[in-house]
Amino acid sequence: MTPTRIPAILRAQWRSLWNLRLAKGRGGRLLGLALALVWYGLWTLLAISAAVLLASARRLDDIAATLPWALMLVLGYWQLPPVLTAGLGAGLNLEKLLIFPIPERELFVIEVLLRLTTGLEMLLVLCGVALGLLLNPAAPGAAVLAALVLFALLNLTLAAGLRNLLERLVARKHVQEALVLLLVLGAAMPQLIALTGVPPFVKTALAQGMPGAWPWNAAAHVAVGHGTLADWAALGAWTLAACLFGRWQFSRSLRHDAARVASAARPAPRSGPWADRLYRLPERFLPDPLAALVGKELRSLFRTPRFRLVFLMGFTFGFLIWAPLWQNHRIRLLPAPEDLAVLMSVYALLLLSEVVFWNVLGFDRAAVQFYFSAPASFATVLLAKNLAAGVVVLLEVSLITAVTLALRLPVTAAKIVETYAVLLILSVYMTAAGNLSSLYWARPVNPDHAWGRTSRGRSHALMVLGFPLLGLPVIAAYVARHFLESRGIFAGGLALAALIGLAAYRAALRAAARRADCERETLLALLIPGAGPVTG
Repeated sequence: MTPTRIPAILRAQWRSLWNLRLAKGRGGRLLGLALALVWYGLWTLLAISAAVLLASARRLDDIAATLPWALMLVLGYWQLPPVLTAGLGAGLNLEKLLIFPIPERELFVIEVLLRLTTGLEMLLVLCGVALGLLLNPAAPGAAVLAALVLFALLNLTLAAGLRNLLERLVARKHVQEALVLLLVLGAAMPQLIALTGVPPFVKTALAQGMPGAWPWNAAAHVAVGHGTLADWAALGAWTLAACLFGRWQFSRSLRHDAARVASAARPAPRSGPWADRLYRLPERFLPDPLAALVGKELRSLFRTPRFRLVFLMGFTFGFLIWAPLWQNHRIRLLPAPEDLAVLMSVYALLLLSEVVFWNVLGFDRAAVQFYFSAPASFATVLLAKNLAAGVVVLLEVSLITAVTLALRLPVTAAKIVETYAVLLILSVYMTAAGNLSSLYWARPVNPDHAWGRTSRGRSHALMVLGFPLLGLPVIAAYVARHFLESRGIFAGGLALAALIGLAAYRAALRAAARRADCERETLLALLIPGAGPVTG
């Protein structure tokens, strides 16, 4: 094994991921470095706290009762990054390394070492646990090191195998969206538990302790000196099984043709009757080539996994986030219950913003060449994309309204009309800003990756800060209605906001079209990059 080969590849991987996730320039890198220091500083503080608590514990029985639960959380968190990175597509592109004379065993070692970077937080926690137990005179030092080293090796190899398995699974149709959707819906569980209470079976499990020969249970027993021969055997068997699983899945991924599987899993697109009517609807109201471009954009969006995921989340995840809040009548700062549909629609609009507003050329990638060679002006192309985004917003609001009515939540006909008006006005402002951001901070996006940011650096910061600013005209209308208690003034405020938004949209559309004409070569270079060693 060449001593400098593995460090060189790991260093190249780190540099590639660093450049991929951060904006160009010193400011973006300094900001990323500051955020990383804060994030890992918090985990280091947690590790130090764990070390202090374990070192000062007088009875190992107390440690033995709580350590299995802590190690179970460590394993769960350590295996979460492979799920995320498989959906994001960020990682080592093995196909680009197979051309080098590197043995497969060395590639597997590299893959396992890369799992250290995705589980660095849990590695810090394990180091804190190990240090605390080693400083505790009642804990056996050799057993502590052996148990936690085996447990760390188990996590590393399991994460490597799990990531390779998921990368092959997400190549199949709809699997990636379902996987990421379940992951995102799981993020709502803490709020639901906080509102409804801990389930009884969880309380029973916590009271009875950790049962079974699970790896975290065996590792905890061995680390505190309570390990029997069965615990040692269980920990060794789990670690060996994880190593074999990781090696097996890695070997299968090396011989896996993702493009062939993806093409086999995606037969010729066939739209249903309702979808065909939706795609052809612009032809009834718009002239060509605008109608054709709008229909093309709608077909492209609804065939894109990333868009389908956020579109589905708009009328599902929003209810899990916002609807339970109204069950707690002690919260007085929330809007009235009848405003629930408006709030969830605005939340859905925020979710959709990255895929239909802020980077409208990202999904096109190489197809963007067509826009510059087609007889239609670039302003017509942007207008078509904006109209398609408006259709998407209307569909999202309609689905939210339908779910609200089906669940018999408090909503009136006037609130439904208000929801549509507010969302359309906000969409006008977002398309105006999005047309400019799409031309000034264009970035190619892989439509097959169901999750991940479509913007980065300054453009992402502007998106986060710009959304409240773009909504100021609408917020002003609500403030006027609240203090003046007049629906007429509210309607007038919305009408004025709409007129201002249309004027801003017209100016932004012209500016974006001029930018496209002047920076044609730059846009093509940005949106059609060459393939590198890191997938993104």
